[in-house]
Amino acid sequence: MLLHGDQVTLRPVTAGDVPALTRLFAVPEVAAWWPGDNGVRLGALLDAEGDGVGLVIELDGHLIGFIQYFEETDPQYRHASIDIVVHPDWCNRGLGTDAVRTLARHLFDDIGHHRITIDPAVVNARAIASYRKVGFRDVGVMRRYEQAADGIWRDSLLMDLLADELV
Repeated sequence: MLLHGDQVTLRPVTAGDVPALTRLFAVPEVAAWWPGDNGVRLGALLDAEGDGVGLVIELDGHLIGFIQYFEETDPQYRHASIDIVVHPDWCNRGLGTDAVRTLARHLFDDIGHHRITIDPAVVNARAIASYRKVGFRDVGVMRRYEQAADGIWRDSLLMDLLADELV
């Protein structure tokens, strides 16, 4: 599966990607948002029985980031949720926005979801602005939702996007 955005391409993570992605997650600006053993998490995405789908974000054949989605399959609550990381050297160019838009389009059009959620830290203004460009709307603050690398619990902003709101 290859998903083509206006600028980026999304493709499934392979075993060969895990070392490069582990290095990406070790970059201080990234590790601040993604604490813990990301090598183990990334490796788990290669397991066919895993509950998430990980995709590499590429620009002109270069790995610049990672995006993943999870699906709630209960028919009463069916939806998808996504997470994304872009290497700091590639930020502020609209590439993360393009990747989120591309994955959202796939989740809506190809998989049939009607709603997608994302939950950035409330202090991650750049991410929140990017998601709003795609059409995500604020739902509310989830207090002390996520534990940061320093052990402090931080608030996250629950945002969602309905299929007919994708920009």
